[in-house]
Amino acid sequence: MLKNFETMLNEYARLCVKVGINLQQGQPLVISAPIEGVDFVRLVAKNAYELGASEVHVNWNDEVLTKLKYENAPMEVFENFPKWFADGQVDFAKKNAGFLSISAQDPELLKSIDPKKIATYNKSASLALKEFRNYTMNDINAWCVVSIPTKSWAKRVFPDVSEDEAVEKLWAAIFNATRMDLKDPIKAWENHIETLIKKSDFLNKNDFKSLHYTSSNGTDLVVELPNDHIWVSGGSTNAKDTYFVANMPTEEVFTMPLKTGVNGHVYSTKPLNYGGKLIDDFKLTFKDGKVVDFDAKVGKEVLTDLLSIDDGAKYLGEVALVPFASPISESNIVFMNTLFDENASCHFAFGKAYPTNIKGGEKMSDEELEANGVNNSLTHVDFMIGSPDMSIVGTRKDGEKIQIFKNGNWAF
Repeated sequence: MLKNFETMLNEYARLCVKVGINLQQGQPLVISAPIEGVDFVRLVAKNAYELGASEVHVNWNDEVLTKLKYENAPMEVFENFPKWFADGQVDFAKKNAGFLSISAQDPELLKSIDPKKIATYNKSASLALKEFRNYTMNDINAWCVVSIPTKSWAKRVFPDVSEDEAVEKLWAAIFNATRMDLKDPIKAWENHIETLIKKSDFLNKNDFKSLHYTSSNGTDLVVELPNDHIWVSGGSTNAKDTYFVANMPTEEVFTMPLKTGVNGHVYSTKPLNYGGKLIDDFKLTFKDGKVVDFDAKVGKEVLTDLLSIDDGAKYLGEVALVPFASPISESNIVFMNTLFDENASCHFAFGKAYPTNIKGGEKMSDEELEANGVNNSLTHVDFMIGSPDMSIVGTRKDGEKIQIFKNGNWAF
């Protein structure tokens, strides 16, 4: 057992609601969590009520039941996402709820499942939850994604030790990544966010027209940025002017690309866990923003389905900069969980862009966003492309070139 584990666990639960959601008096909290995490969820609820939550509602999920459903239910079940659930999420959003998601899925849970069922479900869920996701992707409501170990996930990350030891090692890695092993985690997070804000301020001040990515693995990609794009760091401000941190951990500073302005080749550097299946070692070729060719050594059929959700899935919606010398990267652990792996590596995202990454975007209609070069899609899926020797050179509107990343890390 980790030293002072129970104390750290309670502090982690408090960090999730106090810093992650930044829960306010009288605000509801909605938690999505695996049933294996019931003890942690109870701690989160306890801390939420102590901070003044009006209500804590939990959406439970269970890997065993999920797999049984995929193995036995007919295709039409996956074609029809439950409207009552989508309506419930929107109802809580309208009540200014904060949304805490606990991401802890076995990365190979659905390895043996027909990919068409997974693709069908992902599309129907995206359609049904479109209204709800407008509340989170426009930062109208505070939201946060965190993780806890589950036995199945821990054994995927640490396959050579016992189940109990794997869980303990994953807890230690999560506590390290979220700064819970420091003397004053909340103060450490305040300092960390301040550092990220300085990076985003520099990028916004220079107002880059494009970024050129190169790496010895073959990546050679130019990403144009739209006029009035905004770089955002660790946290955001919701419609009630409350500052929250959407991902814990977070090491990224991110913006959006110009939808039609991505050209060249890029190679993935970490596996992508998508809907319980892994996609790994893949290459993408872009022309005028669109994926025109791709290949994957692992999970090509899954990648094909991902890119086929709608036309916008073939374009990028996010450009995120993460130094290779981040605590997560230096742990040398491949988590097979996007929340962690994306914060160990520069990454992009297929699909929908965050409207908050362009000036006034949260008030624009879909047509206005499209006119400003902002990608729209039913999906938003991050994938990792950072490497130890990655170079990123930014070109300003006046033509001046500035080294942003050198040897995988910040150059300024």
